[in-house]
Amino acid sequence: MSDGARSSAAVKSPKKQPLKVRLAVSFLSAVLDATRRSNGTINRRLLSFLDLRTSPNPVSHRGVRTVDLTVKPSHKLWIRLFIPDVVRRPQPLSLIVFFHGGGFAYLSPDNPAYDLACRRIAKAIPVVVASVNYRLAPEHTYPAPYEDGIDVLRFVDSGAIDAVGEDLVNPSSCFLAGDSAGANIAHHVARRWAAAGVGWKKLKVSGIVLIQPFFGGEERTGSEIRLARAPLVSTERTDWLWRAFLPAGADRDHEAANVFGPKATGELEEGFPPAMVVVGGHDPLQDWQRRYCEALRARGREVRLLEFPEAIHAFYVFPDIADGDRMIQEMGSFITSHG
Repeated sequence: MSDGARSSAAVKSPKKQPLKVRLAVSFLSAVLDATRRSNGTINRRLLSFLDLRTSPNPVSHRGVRTVDLTVKPSHKLWIRLFIPDVVRRPQPLSLIVFFHGGGFAYLSPDNPAYDLACRRIAKAIPVVVASVNYRLAPEHTYPAPYEDGIDVLRFVDSGAIDAVGEDLVNPSSCFLAGDSAGANIAHHVARRWAAAGVGWKKLKVSGIVLIQPFFGGEERTGSEIRLARAPLVSTERTDWLWRAFLPAGADRDHEAANVFGPKATGELEEGFPPAMVVVGGHDPLQDWQRRYCEALRARGREVRLLEFPEAIHAFYVFPDIADGDRMIQEMGSFITSHG
């Protein structure tokens, strides 16, 4: 499959999700509804009883070991490194700096779903994955997670990861990736990296992988209307999440949400990296995701659109959905061709 500026791919998947997936999605939707309050806050105490966590495993387990590193104690900013067992590794591995989803307000790298997802990515490609524990809304609003992303890139650029293993990663082959809100963060961090220009010693962002990015705007698109009651990302939930994240008084046409919309300022940075964008056919956000691809192409940027017509939002975090493995394979191809 080619990686040209206008390449795309459509992949068929089963129409009915496995029972385990449907139960998990229903549970996650219920947690979102039970913990978010009408006054714009989140019941973190209740959430603490529902949000399971996994510990790092410094000794390899099923081909991957994990290590947690503190980046900025004052912001409780840390990363979890996923390091695959690679036999006869001839050179340092590419690095994926990964931002988890959760509407800017939920989840973390040690959530079991994201621990497993990053473990699968690290082993399959193989790459080192640095999953970022960024600050969450509504306690920390725009632009807190974008600033945390840049702090992580500065951490990598300083060579701090060498404390885990010398020549473990190649900082000149760094990719930003994320799903949903994490994909939104990856886009904005890439812009900030490109805007910094020559202010980097070693680090180069070679590409970004945006998995069903959380973009939006004041307009209601066709997919948002058609899929208004979709699990996880219903229109009512996403509206609440945007209000919790955006600055006071801002609407959804703020540049954080509608990145090329009427309130966007400045041109896309010259050094903005190639992009791979994953779209699901049962995701209410899909129209915004396709518009994003069109806007990148209109600005002469390389973008690869990968579509899964039967995919729900966050499909790839569920091991029982085969499309997740296919997506990771395509992700590996993108990284190999740009690393």
